[in-house]
Amino acid sequence: MVVVEEEAKMESKSKPMVVNENLRFGERALSAGGAAFISAVIVNPLDVVKTRLQAQAAGVPYQGSCRLGCFESNSTVVRGGSSSSSPGVCRITGSATVCSDHQYKGTLDVFIKIIRQEGFSRLWRGTNASLALAVPTVGIYMPFYDYFRNVMEDFTAEKSPSLTPYVPLVAGTIARSLACISIYPVELARTRMQAFKGTQRGVKLPGVWKTLVDAVNPVKGSSSNGQNYRMLWTGLGAQLARDVPFSAICWSILEPTRRSILSFMGEEPRAGSIIGANFTAGFVAGAVAAAATCPLDVAKTRRQIEKDRDRAMKMTTRQTLAEIWRDGGMRGMFSGAGARVGRAGPSVAIVVSFYEVVKYGLHHFHQQ
Repeated sequence: MVVVEEEAKMESKSKPMVVNENLRFGERALSAGGAAFISAVIVNPLDVVKTRLQAQAAGVPYQGSCRLGCFESNSTVVRGGSSSSSPGVCRITGSATVCSDHQYKGTLDVFIKIIRQEGFSRLWRGTNASLALAVPTVGIYMPFYDYFRNVMEDFTAEKSPSLTPYVPLVAGTIARSLACISIYPVELARTRMQAFKGTQRGVKLPGVWKTLVDAVNPVKGSSSNGQNYRMLWTGLGAQLARDVPFSAICWSILEPTRRSILSFMGEEPRAGSIIGANFTAGFVAGAVAAAATCPLDVAKTRRQIEKDRDRAMKMTTRQTLAEIWRDGGMRGMFSGAGARVGRAGPSVAIVVSFYEVVKYGLHHFHQQ
C-alpha cells in the first residue's frame, strides 16, 4: 500500500498538474497565438532597443554625420570613409562609429533618443513583423512542445524513468527548431526593420514585404534568382544556435519550477494559481536563458543586418562570434543584454501563463 502511494506521488510530480490531453491541436495553437499577440505588443519596445544596441556595436550608423570605421588588410583602422588599397573597405564590424555625441549609451538612452529623434511610435517599429512572426511561431512551438513532452514522458516513465527529467529539454529543443525553420524569413525582416531607422521624421518606412524584397533584390531593377532567395535564410544557423539552447535552458528551468509551485499550492489548482505559477516560473526561466544565450543573439543580429551579399553568404556563426570577440571583447558579446533579459523574462512569463490558463479554461469547458 505504501509503495503504491509513493508511486502515485512520483507520477503526479512527473505529470502536468492540469490534465489537458483532450484539447485539440487547433485549440492549443489558438491559445498560443493569443499569448504571442499580447506578448509581442507589450515587449516590442525592448526588442527595438536591444536590436539598436547590437546593430550599433556592429557598426550601423544612427546619425547622418556618422561613418563606419574601415579596416585595411593589416587590420589598421581607417577613419572617415574608404581606402582604395583595402579589399574589405567599410564592411560591418564591431568598431565604434564616428558619431560625436550621437551614440547610444545604454538601454534608457536608446529609449530617450528614439522618442526624441523619431517619435514615440517608433518604439513599436516592426510590431507587425513581430506579430506575423510570434503568432505562427508560438502557435507551432507551444502545441508541439506539449505533444512531444507528453509522448516522451509516457515513454520514459515506462522504459527509463531516470531520463524523465530531461524530457522538457529535448521536447523544447525539437519544437523550437520546427518553429524557427518554418517562419525564419519574417524574423529576418523584423530584425532589419528594427535595426535601421528612417532619416526623416514622419516618413513611412518599408514594411515586412518591402523589407524582404529589398533583401532579395538590393539593387533596383535587378532580377532575382535562386541565389538571391537564399538571402531570406541568411543567419538561420545563428538563429537556431541561439533559440535551441534558449529553449533547452528555459524549459529545463520552467517545467520543474512551475510544477513545484503548483504542487505546493495544492492538488486542485485554480486559474489564479496557474497564472501565478506559470508567470513566476516563466519570468525566471526566460531571464536566465536570455542572459546565457546573449552572445548568440548578438551573432544572429549581426548576420541578419549584413548587407554585403557575398560576405553574408560566407559568414558562419563561429566566425561571427570570433569577430565580435575580437572587435568588442566581452562587452561586445553582451551588447543589449539588459534589454534582452528585460524583454525575455516578461515575454516568456506572459506567453506561458496566458497559454496555460486558456488551456485550463478550455479543459473545463469540455468537461461541462
